[in-house]
Amino acid sequence: MQLVRQKGNPSQFGHRSAARPRARYGVAAAALLVAALGTGCGAADPGTPVKGKPGHAAAEAGSGAAGALANSAEQQKAAQQARVAMAKKWGLAKTPLAAPPGPRTKPEITAREGFEVEGQEELPPVFTTVPTEDKVVFLTVDDGAEKDPEFIRMMQELKIPYTAFLSDYLVRDNYGYFKQMQDAGVTLDNHTLNHRYLPGLNYEQQREEICGQQDTIQKQFGKRPQLFRPPYGNYNQDTLRAAKSCGIKAVPLWNAEAFPNRMDYREWDRDLHPGDIILTHFRGREDWKGTMPDMIRHVMKTVTDKGYAVARLEDYL
Repeated sequence: MQLVRQKGNPSQFGHRSAARPRARYGVAAAALLVAALGTGCGAADPGTPVKGKPGHAAAEAGSGAAGALANSAEQQKAAQQARVAMAKKWGLAKTPLAAPPGPRTKPEITAREGFEVEGQEELPPVFTTVPTEDKVVFLTVDDGAEKDPEFIRMMQELKIPYTAFLSDYLVRDNYGYFKQMQDAGVTLDNHTLNHRYLPGLNYEQQREEICGQQDTIQKQFGKRPQLFRPPYGNYNQDTLRAAKSCGIKAVPLWNAEAFPNRMDYREWDRDLHPGDIILTHFRGREDWKGTMPDMIRHVMKTVTDKGYAVARLEDYL
């Protein structure tokens, strides 16, 4: 993939044209593996201090702290066992690494050098990597052409977070599929109404594409997006002005792209870096030599082999 320089005449970067929508309406109910941990409560131990006697409060507090630590350790062990079981079920080469908690203080997001437009300081930043020292990457899925129920089940059971950027002309034949995704905790963001090449449109046309999709997502899913990804990764000043006018706060692009059989990289070292955003698509065998679960198996092998966990993008923004 080639580096996109958005000043002047922007070029395409590894983003395929959206495929035609396909009528795949079957959505399987997603099942989550839940580790249940029980504790038994019996009669008081003869050696338990009686309330009101010296040392009782301290002993009780110490016992509570020790119990909480033991319970936490048991929960972590059960969660890891569940991850191992699900990785085996879905045919992953290795068990995915667990992401750390999101930062309490969000990193400052600024436009990537070379991706700015005139007046950038007043416009949503365009970036490809989130500034963090955590060894995490972020998975994003574009457009909505393929509606594979196995993908939703797989991601729920493996507990792999991702963000979806939707184009309405590919989504409108089955909003229910993406509502199921949203119910599982996935954020649904803006990829325009019709996936048009935005720099070829005037300001008002771009605004219709972006703000129209804002309205559609709010109507269908009850929440107005704050993130926007321009089709093909191409934009100009009018794009960012239009996006800002309808509530967009940031424009995440990507630093790597995932396929069922390979990874493409933006940087010269052809590698992942902390905070990198990974792009992939809602695609199936009509476009790929594989399915969406095949793609996840490959990208997770790459990510895990390199010592990274997949984190939730919104936790860092």
